[in-house]
Amino acid sequence: QVQLVESGGGTVQAGGSLRLSCAASGSIFGDNAMGWFRQPPGKQREVVATMSRLGTTNYADSVKGRFTVSRDNAKNTAYLQMNSLKLEDTAVYYCAVRRDTTGTYDYWGQGTQVTVSS
Repeated sequence: QVQLVESGGGTVQAGGSLRLSCAASGSIFGDNAMGWFRQPPGKQREVVATMSRLGTTNYADSVKGRFTVSRDNAKNTAYLQMNSLKLEDTAVYYCAVRRDTTGTYDYWGQGTQVTVSS
């Protein structure tokens, strides 16, 4: 069973930056797609960014140009660099892995809170 652990969340002022990390218990990022999701207070979870097995990235329109997803296969870790943070970026952020065998995001981390203050 793969375990994902997010870290790097916290409170930051608007305009600031944070880098989230997602550490996997095994070598999974190189063989599967992964994604970052978030759930703002009182709202549904939404996709923030995805990276395919081959490294192709996609971003939600709301974060394009501000967020960057990356991974280090040797460290079994994925990252979400978040710059120019806005109040509306406040949410619990999750990383997840989509297995090629199922096509669904089967593995999820526990989430890390990001709070952007004015």
